[in-house]
Amino acid sequence: MEDPEIIQLYWERSEQAIRESEGKYGPLCHAIAWNILAQEQDAEECVNDTWLHAWNAMPPQRPAVLSAFFGRLTRNLSLDRLRYNRAAKRGGSQVEAALEELEDCLPAPGRPEEHLDAAETAAAISRFLREQPPLERNLFLRRYWYLDPISELSRRFRLTQGQVKSKLHRTRLRLKEALLREGVVV
Repeated sequence: MEDPEIIQLYWERSEQAIRESEGKYGPLCHAIAWNILAQEQDAEECVNDTWLHAWNAMPPQRPAVLSAFFGRLTRNLSLDRLRYNRAAKRGGSQVEAALEELEDCLPAPGRPEEHLDAAETAAAISRFLREQPPLERNLFLRRYWYLDPISELSRRFRLTQGQVKSKLHRTRLRLKEALLREGVVV
């Protein structure tokens, strides 16, 4: 079923919308949740919560890109679950490694103008990524949006782990330079 048809099912409040969403986007959402949580039960719960949040969001929202909409919901729910698990001293995943890698090229949190800075930084990162060669852009997105492990990136892009790490490192350095040029304090 095509995305506009699935969205229309949500607007019609048809339960088939959830079945269609799960059939088409369940594996993507599960991969996102698993990469963040590394716990099957938590990943499944976050994916199920994705469908509930989508049900509550449509209407009034009519997502332009359904895969991105579901991916963002799953990612945010999974990160919330990860924070909950961390607060309760339960479990772990490789999310910290990916976030630590980005630490040196993103603004520090806690400043008063943080919300405005976040929007400007997001726009600057988007511009930067659009200018990157496809391989570097895809590696960056898979690592820092989907939180794929280095080993998975190595397999997916047929590179050694050292090559993946090196390409990501150089991309982060270029990102930091680009953000500094745009006046983003890192």
